[in-house]
Amino acid sequence: MTVLITGGSRGIGAAIAQRFAAERMNIIIHYLQSHEAANETARRCMRLGSNVMTISADLRSKEQIVRMKDKLQDRGFVPDILVNNAGVAHYGMLADVTEQEWDDVMSVNLKSMFLTTQLFMAPMIRQRFGRVINVSSVWGQSGASCEVLYSTTKGGMNAFTKALAKELAPSGVTVNAVAPGAVDTVMLDKLDSSEKQALEQEIPLGRFAQPDEIASLVYFLSLPESAYITGQIISPNGGWIT
Repeated sequence: MTVLITGGSRGIGAAIAQRFAAERMNIIIHYLQSHEAANETARRCMRLGSNVMTISADLRSKEQIVRMKDKLQDRGFVPDILVNNAGVAHYGMLADVTEQEWDDVMSVNLKSMFLTTQLFMAPMIRQRFGRVINVSSVWGQSGASCEVLYSTTKGGMNAFTKALAKELAPSGVTVNAVAPGAVDTVMLDKLDSSEKQALEQEIPLGRFAQPDEIASLVYFLSLPESAYITGQIISPNGGWIT
């Protein structure tokens, strides 16, 4: 089995790569610019016994995704599992969002998922087995003040997940989304210690999620025995949003 993780160089993406590597699957770590981080994640995966390939591409460009797909095929890496994890955050009031910012975040968070899924789902359909797992956010379900743009992209990802699941179900390909709450990654670095503490107090479990906890759910959704789960938005958020 082969898994492609977009944005797999660090954070949740790196944790997902290592979780699959623990099962000795073939791992493809996509990144845009984080070359050293991708290589370090690859080394950790290889120490777990996996065959690993790192590859860089700008997923906003169909041409670059096609080129990435061709390179992978040349090396014998054809994904059975696609984890759409690449994305960017955006903080700020809607009144301050520029048209360029809107277009950029939409392109990274939504267009890239569309293009990547469209190009990599064909072999899954042919073999009548595949998994598409989209890493969304709790804000795609509930929305967040001062994160209207980001929330909109994740809401779009959730709708994409539900619709595509129905389209691909007859082909044996499942499509699900994992929508984490607050996860202890660099995306929380914008908060100071007092803000982090206040946020933790809002979460019934009293702490942030660890990346490997999100990775475990992603891995579960990839299993053959998870074949009856599709079109679902599953939110590991510590009881924060119900």
